[in-house]
Amino acid sequence: MFKGFYNLTSGMMTQRQRLNTIANNMTNISTPGFKSSRHIAGNFQDVLYSRVGNQDKSNYQPIGNQSYIVATNEIVTDYTQGALEETGIALDVAIDGEGFFAIRGENGETMYTRAGSFSLDEQGYLCYSGFGRVLDANGNELRVMTDKITGDDRGNIYATNGILLGRIGVYTFDDPAQLEFNDQGFLVGAQGQANNTAVLHWGYLERSNVDMVSQMTEMLASQRAFQSAAQVTKIYDSLMTKITSEIGRL
Repeated sequence: MFKGFYNLTSGMMTQRQRLNTIANNMTNISTPGFKSSRHIAGNFQDVLYSRVGNQDKSNYQPIGNQSYIVATNEIVTDYTQGALEETGIALDVAIDGEGFFAIRGENGETMYTRAGSFSLDEQGYLCYSGFGRVLDANGNELRVMTDKITGDDRGNIYATNGILLGRIGVYTFDDPAQLEFNDQGFLVGAQGQANNTAVLHWGYLERSNVDMVSQMTEMLASQRAFQSAAQVTKIYDSLMTKITSEIGRL
């Protein structure tokens, strides 16, 4: 009985983590370049149950396998391409295919993002406003000095007179699973390699890849599972109360 109580509790914790993940996806549905996450639930190692005697335990009879508690700690990010939306803003740029823009944060850490909504800081560097400066293909901060620019599909940035101002960097990873989100919403945890074949679209932003319909469906399923586990937990609690208060008097 008590093992079932613990399994129900772990199930509620799992559904709560899943609901938190879904809520984060739905909150960022309008965030450019956002990549949805999915909660993966798994079990601890199965245990073999057997029926044995009180004194002679040599002739046991296997009953079957059963898992104790559900594990709740794996979050997987979906890096599927989001739709490209035209903005007409010169400093907006979207990646078509694999890769990330690199941002050097105020503490010197390199962070990665798919959101290409850039601006210029006071020194004329291309930046992600409030977070850091954009890096070029060589890992240097990209200084363009003006927003009167044009860009080609390889990331080259030109002034209105045709002078090359620099080239925005796009970075890829052998295993994107090495990356994790920091508290600012950027990807960190690995060093990317410059991708010289990336295709860029200027005056566009990549929309998030969150599918609202599927997120709503998963949310309803998780809510029902959570409520069911909570109701059965109340039944277990009632049974344990009777065991300790009524059977003890017999």
